Amino acid sequence: MNQLMLYAVDLVAVTILTFALYFPRHRRRDLVVAFLGVNVGVLAVSATLSASAVAAGLGLGLFGVLSIIRLRSTELSQHEVAYYFASLALGLLGGLGTSAGWLGLAGSGLILLVMALADHPRLFARHHSELVVLDRAIADRTELTAHLEQLLGARVHALSVQRLDLVNDSTWVDVRYSEARRLPILTDDGTGAPTLHEGTVAGGRPELAAAR
Repeated sequence: MNQLMLYAVDLVAVTILTFALYFPRHRRRDLVVAFLGVNVGVLAVSATLSASAVAAGLGLGLFGVLSIIRLRSTELSQHEVAYYFASLALGLLGGLGTSAGWLGLAGSGLILLVMALADHPRLFARHHSELVVLDRAIADRTELTAHLEQLLGARVHALSVQRLDLVNDSTWVDVRYSEARRLPILTDDGTGAPTLHEGTVAGGRPELAAAR
């Protein structure tokens, strides 16, 4: 495949990755600059190295060095790390993909497809992970789980106590939970006629809403 075509494919792919997938979903402007800058920089350097006999080894080394520098410079969430590596991979495919032919184009398309699906807002939308700080020191895991479910109005799937402060009476816990589903239920408002209200389902059991 023509090298200029691969450059164009890379630029289109990173534009889709950044402006069609990442920014509309997460709205972090500084990483837009990072994704574009890293991609174009890797594309330029890898294209220059492609004329060398050791291009593949240098390309992998460049991938690793840039990853370490960037990831150590600031804290990124896991989905941002995925976008960052996707941007790096697109740059390498564009710069070193001449010998691979259509595999380079297919690889770029596969990266975009995976990111579009894996980071879709509707995928596991009810599942969350939070660091919760409680104003109580709770050492018992069962009691802690029940307290968190009542506090969050959700079903707790896993938790990890990060800090248990008995002096200041506080608990820091990393909790993974799913939001309760709201379902229509029938209640009796005292007139004998059933009234439709919303209830929540947490932990598999419906909690009845109070009749108004």
